[in-house]
Amino acid sequence: MLGETGSGKSTQIGQFLVNEPWMQKQKIRDSKGRELLVGGCIAITQPRRVAAINLARRVAQEMGVHLGEEVGYTVRFDNKSSKEKTKIKFLTDGMLLQEMLHDPLLKQYSAIIVDEAHERTVGTDLVMGFLRSLVYGARGENSGANMKLVIMSATIEVGRMAWFLEKDRGANDIYVNGNSSTSQNDSRAITRTDIIAKFQVPGRQFPVELYHSPEPVADYVDAALRTIFQIHYGEPMPGDILVFLTGQEEIEALQKLVEDYAKSMDKNVPKIHVLPLYAALPQLQQQKVFRPAPERNMRKVILATNIAETSVTVSGVRHVIDCGKVKTKQYRPRIGLESLLVTPVSKSSAMQRTGRAGREAPGKCFRLFTEDQFLTLEEATVPEILRCDIATAILTLKARGQEDVLGFDYIDPPTRESLIKGLEQLFSLGALDNSGNINGLGRKMAMLPLPPALARVLIAAAEKEMGCLPEAIDIIAALSVENLFVTPQSEDKREEMDEARKEFERREGDHLMLLQVVRGWEAQELHKEAWAEKHFVSHRALLNWANVRKQLRQYCQRIMSSIQETSPLETLITPEHGTRILKCFLKGFFHNTARLVPDGSYRTVLGSQTVAIHPSSVLFGKKVEAIMYHEFVYTTRPFARSVSAIQMDWLVDASPNYLGADADV
Repeated sequence: MLGETGSGKSTQIGQFLVNEPWMQKQKIRDSKGRELLVGGCIAITQPRRVAAINLARRVAQEMGVHLGEEVGYTVRFDNKSSKEKTKIKFLTDGMLLQEMLHDPLLKQYSAIIVDEAHERTVGTDLVMGFLRSLVYGARGENSGANMKLVIMSATIEVGRMAWFLEKDRGANDIYVNGNSSTSQNDSRAITRTDIIAKFQVPGRQFPVELYHSPEPVADYVDAALRTIFQIHYGEPMPGDILVFLTGQEEIEALQKLVEDYAKSMDKNVPKIHVLPLYAALPQLQQQKVFRPAPERNMRKVILATNIAETSVTVSGVRHVIDCGKVKTKQYRPRIGLESLLVTPVSKSSAMQRTGRAGREAPGKCFRLFTEDQFLTLEEATVPEILRCDIATAILTLKARGQEDVLGFDYIDPPTRESLIKGLEQLFSLGALDNSGNINGLGRKMAMLPLPPALARVLIAAAEKEMGCLPEAIDIIAALSVENLFVTPQSEDKREEMDEARKEFERREGDHLMLLQVVRGWEAQELHKEAWAEKHFVSHRALLNWANVRKQLRQYCQRIMSSIQETSPLETLITPEHGTRILKCFLKGFFHNTARLVPDGSYRTVLGSQTVAIHPSSVLFGKKVEAIMYHEFVYTTRPFARSVSAIQMDWLVDASPNYLGADADV
């Protein structure tokens, strides 16, 4: 289904289908003659958790039911659904894959709707491959438990989806308006074949006036600041502003600038209410974006990443400011390096962003790039599976019984080089045996809702000789939420911040410093918020951290039987204990290591790439024998972020399989 922006596809289709006769639970017998109860619920997958949560809220409201009962959601670290009561469940594609671990036939569902399929995340592509084999196999027409499958997209990509589902089934011709067509990309409205019906639903889109920057912009954050106030002074109320930026740091910096400038506005000018929106933001904070401004005659300014591009509609928006950039993961299999880069958006994304201004009324879009720059953009975003490290995807496949990862039904198969590198990485993590098949350790890793590297850390920390699982959970939870540290703009405050943080600093680096911070906050029985403010730490992020930690502990208790408790007051980590914690992290992150070379720079152990310690690190400006880092980011130059000092001889113990010809040890 090609559902254009504003068609209501995300909220309405599930409601249309929920009372269909085939939605009733059915009794069937499996291959061993056992009686099973199948169906009764519709799953609607979303690429992003913020969309899954907000769509569930909206649909529950429209149906007049309590969220978590007839309508619910499941995202990583948060589940509001009932196995007995839920009829419509919104969930991320990753969580549907997680459910397939325990129930490969997805017996709970009568129908599965894959929404925003054009986003082409790794999760969406894997879900599509698994569902294709299900609807033509164990949940097909002859199974007695026929599953309905709906694929929804807001772009031309839907033609490719239909081709993917029909290919190699003796019906390679898909019928377009009654005429045979072999094209994968035919976007015209389509009549049905024996198996697939393809159709288009027009959207409700108001006209949007488009303005391009007359010349290239050197600093788009500064340009966005000026454009916000030009709109605020020049455009009538009501009319909120949605600004697209690339990440949390930019959003927080611009929020501070807008709030500072707003203080000097005349009393007769309407007030400005600035709200951030990004993936790591706690759910309660994200919800503020969807509520009306707290005062009459006040303009909301929403600073968002690309999560506001599709699915999520923020009511009241009449003006969009598009920086024309997005943060994407890029993987270079030759050197085994995945980095986070700021890159130009695609034309398709730019059009989606523009459309946000015309959802409820005519609007305006201000692009902070020239028309010539727009014409040079790629037509569509490259599917994530073709540009990311696919070790997680391979582990997902193997844990669900697909040992032959080369032969899986991909919409776009990853390169052979990427697949081989992913297999090598999983083998070096200990998740695969010598034949390349998943082993017991790999199955445990796949059950944790974490990337393979972090899952490996938790399993290592649970080993008796390491005995530091609670500490590893605390650090991983801290790495999984928004930035814990608040950076003030003024020089005086920065000096105060440096002084306040000295009590947390560890010569070993950032991982143990994070542990000190979260343990220090938890040790405060009263006045936690005042403590956080005094130490320039985000109380909001720490509340989110506590929730993620709770969920991770529950997972570990289920998968690894027991979890050793330590007192939250035990904030002092001895050097020997710290070494054990870092050795556990090295078990998962041996590939994210660099050594000091004679010229004073650091070079990655694998691939020998020059990398600098990020200025936000406690090790910035220091020289140590070697470092381990959580992520590699490229801004003005390559940086290692969340860094700890290690010893080179630890690497041999961390992964004996890792030290090959490419490793500079």
